[in-house]
Amino acid sequence: MAHPLANKVVPILRDSVTAYVALGANLGNALETVRQAIRDMDTFDSTRVGKCSSLYCTGPVDSAGPDYINAVVEVTTTLTAPALMLKLASLEQGAGRQRPYQNAPRTLDLDLLLFGSAQIYSPRLVVPHPRMETRAFVLVPLAEIAPGLVRSEALLAVADQSCRRLTGLTGDCRV
Repeated sequence: MAHPLANKVVPILRDSVTAYVALGANLGNALETVRQAIRDMDTFDSTRVGKCSSLYCTGPVDSAGPDYINAVVEVTTTLTAPALMLKLASLEQGAGRQRPYQNAPRTLDLDLLLFGSAQIYSPRLVVPHPRMETRAFVLVPLAEIAPGLVRSEALLAVADQSCRRLTGLTGDCRV
């Protein structure tokens, strides 16, 4: 008699990983786009949004254009880092993200900052994110939800960059 699972696809289960994703937008309704992206991330298979930073208004870094709305979220996932990145790229595309030139204004930008303790160096993905320690729009919201992951020296190094917490908004940006 054949095993009951003989002809069934059984997913390979892996341990959950805590990852951190930076969100930013400065075109269209940036505030709603960032909030919607957080809600959408919470619907990914095998992924749940945990902590969510406040929303921040930040000036462009190494580019021009309107100010950005930024946040960082913590997610718990059983996806691999490349699979999570593909889902994030799909959200960007769904929000109309175009890449006409480096650091162009964006309808939505999603960056995988950290993926557990993984160090990934591939042509398509580098984790930890290579520029996260030079960007206030990443470090300030990350320090808000995971202070142990941000070095105080790094925060001091970006203190001259514009990064203002938006007030009067709910603390849960999934709303």
